[in-house]
Amino acid sequence: MTERPLLLLSNDDGFDSKGMSELIKALRPVADLIVVAPSGPRSGASGAITSQVPLRCGLVSKEPGVAIYKCSGTPVDCVKLALHSFVPRMPDMVIGGINHGDNSSVNVHYSGTMGVVIEGCLKGVPSVGFSLCNHAPDADFSATLPYVRRIVENVLHEGLPVGVCLNVNFPDTPHLKGVRVCRQTDGSWTSEFDDREHPHGGRYFWMTGVYINNEPDAEDTDHWALEHGYVAVTPTQIDVTAYGQMERLKSWNWSL
Repeated sequence: MTERPLLLLSNDDGFDSKGMSELIKALRPVADLIVVAPSGPRSGASGAITSQVPLRCGLVSKEPGVAIYKCSGTPVDCVKLALHSFVPRMPDMVIGGINHGDNSSVNVHYSGTMGVVIEGCLKGVPSVGFSLCNHAPDADFSATLPYVRRIVENVLHEGLPVGVCLNVNFPDTPHLKGVRVCRQTDGSWTSEFDDREHPHGGRYFWMTGVYINNEPDAEDTDHWALEHGYVAVTPTQIDVTAYGQMERLKSWNWSL
């Protein structure tokens, strides 16, 4: 395991999702892989951790170059537990995905896939998240795999600055036009719930939502890239300090 790069893989769709199987297929020629992923879907888990109940994590399969574990916790739990107990050394990269669904724009804040990536980044490990804009369990990932491999090879060769990770999104098309390095689109979700009456009585709410792009003509954004058939690569940082506001806040009257 020390002669080749070691990659830690996780996701928020579950250890047995097609996206994870395709990620393993893409990266097995590149490195040795350890998968520690949730036992079932954890979409929208973001940076959640489990603190009220113990975690369970067990080996699913092991063969030369690939070991797969399933965990009862969240995506972030999986990374924390893997680094604590299951990797033989610090991995060369932490990778989330391939997610079934879009994690561009503000979705980065809700994403369990990006929770994996941000946790790896917090631990000082170069980290990348991959997502396909298709929620179907049997989505076709074939067009993404050469790009997944090339991006991982680039990060292994070039590295990433401390505190910076990559959010990579693929449009749902068999003919990708190439890569665009983008910024996060300014957008928001509206009409986020259906308000319904249960047939046996009582009110309930079903999550839905409409995404609003506040800058549809901005060609430097991840949404523009995806809508025009490009792979969107967005460098993402874990330091969320608004440095430009610090001097302004210092000028306020703080006296009581």
